Amino acid sequence: MYPPFMNGFMTSLPSFPSPRIWLTLGVAALLTACASPITTRVTSFNQWPADAAGATFSYITPMDTTRQLEQATYEGYVQAELEKRGLQRAPAGQAGRLQVDVATTSRSEEKTWLQPIYQDNMVFVPPYRDAAGRFYGGGWVPDPFGPRYVGDRPVSMTVYTTNLRLRMMDTKDTPPGKPPRTVFESRAVFEGGTGELPLVVPYLVRAVFDDFPGQNGQVRVVKFDSETGAVIKK
Repeated sequence: MYPPFMNGFMTSLPSFPSPRIWLTLGVAALLTACASPITTRVTSFNQWPADAAGATFSYITPMDTTRQLEQATYEGYVQAELEKRGLQRAPAGQAGRLQVDVATTSRSEEKTWLQPIYQDNMVFVPPYRDAAGRFYGGGWVPDPFGPRYVGDRPVSMTVYTTNLRLRMMDTKDTPPGKPPRTVFESRAVFEGGTGELPLVVPYLVRAVFDDFPGQNGQVRVVKFDSETGAVIKK
């Protein structure tokens, strides 16, 4: 017989301590779950010309020509955004007023952090006799204070960082022999469990052009709904 406060949960307990270890899920901070938004960080600088509406643009050919089709795909995403803002692609073989440079990179990094470990303890309640003379047998019961922190263990995972860098140079009124002046440059970054450029770049392009051209020197966080792809407005 156990004390009254122990009735109700003693019947299913073993007669000996049975500790079990469980871990909290710190991984969730780095992995992008299905329901979690796609989060990008954008830094932009601009001296956007007031007369840019209707201007033509063309692309600067990258030095790496081994990814021509992939590069053309990303440039297509940029073109769609520029055309929404009233700019026009220069005819084939002609240079536009605005020279556009699109560059993408992806790298991986092993990140390690400490994950807390908790243990469910059993405590022994000794036999005793109450004031009425009733005897209560002892036994092992769950720790009334719940799981106890017992330490940390290192946990590692691969985190991918995907970058999009976009520059636009204005050739109007450029002196002969001088490079055109940069009127817009932006860098968008995504960190997560995938480094597949074809999956991530469309979101980075949209993040760059969200609130284009934006405030000079502004750092913004742009989030997308992972199911619909829509921008999540604050």
